[in-house]
Amino acid sequence: MKLNTLALPEQNMVMHSYNNDLDFIHRYFDYENKESSFTKRAEELSKRPFNRQGVAETVRQFMKPFGISENAERHIEELGENAVTVIGGQQAGILTGPLYSVHKAITVILLAKKQREALGIPVVPVFWVAGEDHDLNEINHVYTEMDGRVTKEQIQDKFILKLMASDATFNQDEMRRFVSSVFSKFGETAYTKTLLNEVLDTVKKENTFTGFFVSLMNGMFADEGLLFIDSAFKPLRELESDYFCMLINESETIARSIFEMEQQFDRDGYGKPLEVQEDASHLFYVHETGRALLTRRNGYFVNDSAGLRFSEEEMLEIAKKTPALLSNNVSTRPLMQDLVLPVLAFVGGPGEITYWAVLKEAFHTLGIKMPVIVPRLSLTLVSRKAQTALAEKSFEIEDVMNGEVAVARHEFIEGLRDGRFEEAVNEVEKKLTAEYEKMSQLFGEEETMMLELLQRNLQFHTSQFKYIKEKSEDAQLVKHEVAVRMYDSIETELLPNGGLQERVYTPYVHLNSYGPTLIQDLLRLPFEMDGTHKVVYL
Repeated sequence: MKLNTLALPEQNMVMHSYNNDLDFIHRYFDYENKESSFTKRAEELSKRPFNRQGVAETVRQFMKPFGISENAERHIEELGENAVTVIGGQQAGILTGPLYSVHKAITVILLAKKQREALGIPVVPVFWVAGEDHDLNEINHVYTEMDGRVTKEQIQDKFILKLMASDATFNQDEMRRFVSSVFSKFGETAYTKTLLNEVLDTVKKENTFTGFFVSLMNGMFADEGLLFIDSAFKPLRELESDYFCMLINESETIARSIFEMEQQFDRDGYGKPLEVQEDASHLFYVHETGRALLTRRNGYFVNDSAGLRFSEEEMLEIAKKTPALLSNNVSTRPLMQDLVLPVLAFVGGPGEITYWAVLKEAFHTLGIKMPVIVPRLSLTLVSRKAQTALAEKSFEIEDVMNGEVAVARHEFIEGLRDGRFEEAVNEVEKKLTAEYEKMSQLFGEEETMMLELLQRNLQFHTSQFKYIKEKSEDAQLVKHEVAVRMYDSIETELLPNGGLQERVYTPYVHLNSYGPTLIQDLLRLPFEMDGTHKVVYL
């Protein structure tokens, strides 16, 4: 395993500013991403009250069914005493979702280790599972590569609209068939059978997206003591009761601050990442039909389509007595995380950092600051197969990322065209069209039936000429199939559909080809969290 760094063109304006513009950071964040910030943040956290024992016991209770390793237990005990946390989170995707879920967990673990040593205090890694999210279409699929094409594989199960991922159950037989089908697309290796059986055993034990996700992730990172907590876990909601009351009491001020910050963000040229309304409450009510987003109107919290209408007093009563009926949205989840946990740093991807940028004043409304924001590691994993293909075609990884491989593939296919054959077909088509024109002149404009018949007949021949030329191209492609497929395999593995690999494929693609030590070997690499893209040759 070898590590290289690659400076990709910064496509995201926000990330470019975050990595290079101090004025931008000071306007939208409380801390710069530098070493001295972690010391300042740790000092700030030491002065804030936290229900440490309650949090520790809640994490322990959540993790118990999945298994608590020795290191995880040590981290839970430290969390109950004086530890601070590095936290990252993600939706509960099938087979852990895209690779960036694993990359995020790796970043959280490595940053926690680094800051534990630098600060001389316990720093524990935490993964916050967004189990309250209800858009199941975002998590009910994976992507595979077959014959040089990226294919979306979606589980054919029926789910209740707006049901939270932690409550949405799947049919275990259907999931077993789905997982087996996905693995069949990976190709058989020495690791396939064991890996597949481990996943299928997990399917037998779990029947919710969140349970399936956490069980797999916990197995991958147990040795590192990565802690997990689900935002939809009812004991956590009970722990959050007082904080829900704070969010309800300050709802109008929080909503106004986010709205005004987003307007400023847009004026500065970064767009509107959340598209918030000033009358938003940024809270959901867990209704019998699923999560219902509440809006503030005339002193009430309402959702007309669900027939919901609560006064502020009623909302506070719900928060105190049945907090499991309340749920945060994308804006208040960061606030809740920071109220519940002593968050030293938050690890996020470009999209998350973009919407965090409009939350600064909302944090201040609650009398707290934003944690240090650290971009997650961005990685491309290069399999042995891809390395061989790159070497054979004399390409470097940079050639893939900057589009040169796509250009070379196009030029190669263009070079396969039989120009003489195509020219001959074009000449015949040209002559036939001229003859049809002569025949058309034999009829007057009033003889529309014959004119239309001739036109349709000519169109039929034209389509046949096109078909002949396409078949000639296909014949050349079949003749040079191995070479064309090599171009395709390079692009579909390393830049699938023109985007980064980490946003498309599940880590099980590489676990299947590399082996079960993949995660541990990645954690041993000397990553620098400097905003550059990392390339790992497996």
